[in-house]
Amino acid sequence: MRASLRRPVASITAAVMLAGCVSTQAGRIGVDDGRDACRAYVVQLDSTGDFYGEDILRGAAIGAGTGAVAGGLLAAATGRRGSDILAGAAIGALAGGIVGGVGGYLSARQRQAQDQAGLMMAVGGDLGRENAQLDRTQLAFNQLLDCRVNTANRIRADVRGGRLSRDAGISMLNYQRDLMRRDVALARQINEKIGTRGAEFDTAIETIAPGTKQTVTARVGTPQPTMTRVSAPIRIRPDANAPQIGQLGANEQVTVRPAQGSFALVETSSGVRGYVPANSVGVRGLGSPTAGVGGRGQEGEFRQLAASNIARRDNFSESVQTADRLAQGQGFELAS
Repeated sequence: MRASLRRPVASITAAVMLAGCVSTQAGRIGVDDGRDACRAYVVQLDSTGDFYGEDILRGAAIGAGTGAVAGGLLAAATGRRGSDILAGAAIGALAGGIVGGVGGYLSARQRQAQDQAGLMMAVGGDLGRENAQLDRTQLAFNQLLDCRVNTANRIRADVRGGRLSRDAGISMLNYQRDLMRRDVALARQINEKIGTRGAEFDTAIETIAPGTKQTVTARVGTPQPTMTRVSAPIRIRPDANAPQIGQLGANEQVTVRPAQGSFALVETSSGVRGYVPANSVGVRGLGSPTAGVGGRGQEGEFRQLAASNIARRDNFSESVQTADRLAQGQGFELAS
């Protein structure tokens, strides 16, 4: 390639590769002012998000970079010059980015695999690594949410106990609410990246083990109106040791659907959204995410692995929604 062509094509390629890398940690989580007791958990959550962005961008950058070079060469080969070459490179970059998009992962794995068993093994290995990272991300977000809710609860307790004035308590809770909203914004960014990767995995899962996602989705169902049976604490996540964010009264009208383990996800008429024991609202919990999904042999194992990946992604997305509702609603009010 002539030097006159090399520079513009390289510029286009570099621009495409850097397009998704403008975000900085300070931009995502702000600068540490020394007042945030939960800062370490914020940093931990942010660091887990790097995994999802790096691999996605690497595939898109390779596709776009190749497209840019091909587009630039094509323009040059047809006798065009200057801006026409740049335009050809830009068009090629866009086309390459599309090739590296949804379906690109499956296509790459299909080219590498010698047969269906090899494809299943390769995608299964990728799902296993993805699941391990999703567990780390979920744990980091759980720890951050626990810290936020516990901090808010301590502030309320200090106001009730006379150790803190009402005005000071309101000010501190407002500060925690602002931090929580930033936490949710960060979690949303990570969830979007997880969703992008998830679309790639879903395409592969449906090709290898059709119907797996539909089975998982059918088990969860849609929220249904019901009347509570007994009073129960509402928790930020489906865990008996998770911080309490509200109280469910007996004979209260709520919407409910099964959640992880022996829990149900409820939403009260006042807008509180969280988790209660499933038997307190007359439903059964989901138990294991792979229950009812599987079969024998390698395909059965793959279906279970795929189902657990789908469930993990859904659970993280659900936890982001619950945290968002808490930050926007009653989670940081003095009387909560």
